[in-house]
Amino acid sequence: MDRAELVDRGSSIIDRLTTTQAPPPWWLVVATGVAALVLVSYRPLWRLTRNVVTIAHEGGHALFALLTGRRLNSITLHSDTSGLTVSSGKPYGLGMILTAMAGYPAPPLLGLGFAALLGAERITLMLWTAIALLAAVLVKVRNVYGVCTVVGLGGLVFAVSWFGTDTVQAGFAFLGAWFLLLAGARPVLELQRGRVRRLRNTPGNVDSDADQLARLTRVPGIVWVLFFGVIAVAALVVGGGLLLSDATGVCIPVVSGQSCPAPG
Repeated sequence: MDRAELVDRGSSIIDRLTTTQAPPPWWLVVATGVAALVLVSYRPLWRLTRNVVTIAHEGGHALFALLTGRRLNSITLHSDTSGLTVSSGKPYGLGMILTAMAGYPAPPLLGLGFAALLGAERITLMLWTAIALLAAVLVKVRNVYGVCTVVGLGGLVFAVSWFGTDTVQAGFAFLGAWFLLLAGARPVLELQRGRVRRLRNTPGNVDSDADQLARLTRVPGIVWVLFFGVIAVAALVVGGGLLLSDATGVCIPVVSGQSCPAPG
């Protein structure tokens, strides 16, 4: 690719960031939803794709640490798909509560945000928003596996947005949004199963996000698990409606509002 072609491609990306793109055919929206469901439900694939959820989860902790005035020290991502975000500040209070609370809701809410962009036909903007968020996370990643994971995912999104055809970009964008929406609930279920197992084996020595929040707020951990689950389900319902209503022409009043035709 020579310099003129590079400038041309860059100008095209900038133009697409500020304009809308044609919605993909309905079958592509449905097919990417089915593919995302397979990525979430099939265990061998989930062991790999869960890394994406971990990045979003730790990014949620990191964002609220910064928003509440805490000092963000590091993000670590592990090959077993666990992660750790370390921040400095008071070990109690609203800032600590919001920081601890932000992890599990982050993936489904991010999926909802992406669905809103795709529902507004902003496919390129959605892809480049993902690149920007990954770059922001990368700044604080402090281990080799984490750097490789974030760079690899960011490179994939960049390659699709830079070299992919309109159909490829749309398919990848809808797959990503569907995946985050559908993947929001499974970590919550895994969280509760892990809590039950650890409470049975080592009572009083459970250190999940829900149990950390229970110690900070004196609200039982199971209530926080239910809170995370409600957010995941609500994001899936609304986000799924946004993805389906525009591309398929199916009017869903909850998310379509005034775009629904009046009764005949």
